[in-house]
Amino acid sequence: MRTYTILFYNTMWGHLGDLDELQIPPDIRIEKDISLAPVADVIVFHMPTLERAPLLTKQPGQLWVFWTLECDLNYPYLYTPEIQALFDVHMTYRLNADITVPYILPAYREELRRKSGPKDGFVNAFISSGINGSKRNEYLQELMQLLDVHSYGKVFNNRKITGDNGRQTKLDIIARYKFTLAFENAVATDYITEKFYDPLIAGSVPVYLGAPNIRELAPGNHCFINVADFNTASALAAYLLELDRNEDEYGRFFDWKEQAFAPDFSALLDMQEIPTFIRLFDLIRKMKEANEPPKKI
Repeated sequence: MRTYTILFYNTMWGHLGDLDELQIPPDIRIEKDISLAPVADVIVFHMPTLERAPLLTKQPGQLWVFWTLECDLNYPYLYTPEIQALFDVHMTYRLNADITVPYILPAYREELRRKSGPKDGFVNAFISSGINGSKRNEYLQELMQLLDVHSYGKVFNNRKITGDNGRQTKLDIIARYKFTLAFENAVATDYITEKFYDPLIAGSVPVYLGAPNIRELAPGNHCFINVADFNTASALAAYLLELDRNEDEYGRFFDWKEQAFAPDFSALLDMQEIPTFIRLFDLIRKMKEANEPPKKI
């Protein structure tokens, strides 16, 4: 049986996703020792952290994998023609990538069906990253001058988190609010992160600033408010205040939870049932087999 040595040259912020939890196929050999780079069949690079690793020469017949979940607009130096020419496989959030890795988990199939509970808050925000390509910080500041926004992130913080248990604590807090400011750090096609999906799971309405094709990847119709639909922050603020006074109109934002998922979103859920790295291994086999000479009989 032909085996393929796949070297993970560096990590994704200190880990390798769900790789260690997978049952690795018998024809796949995973390595993390970068001294094996010259003999590896495939090298996977997590691009945003690659600057911390030394450069190396690509060997004949070797496949290089470009791996990132980050928005390309935040790392333009990785997308020069010279850099891109080195890679054979792209594993990113883009829907047209060789391996698409959306910010969607199989568990969302059940989690998104949770009912919205009682609310005692109006609008919340969780923004901590210093990356601000979308100008979300400026928009948040403007909204905070118009509305009582509870900001739990590092940006314009005015609320503290007690008993922090990670993502679950965040979901519990979001669930108490009618609206959640779901502002991405960049505005790019297909770049839709947990900023959008967490409020939907928690039962809060996302007020979304981000991907222009957000409607194509939402789980249902009328499940969010798009900042792009408003000419000014004042117009958006007025709409949120209007919905706050009209429970019937606000409640319509949860009708989708009783309906079938939108087809495109459902297709992504189905795709994510197969772990990302298993899909990568399948693609590597196909590419390697296509380039190997015919077996002699």
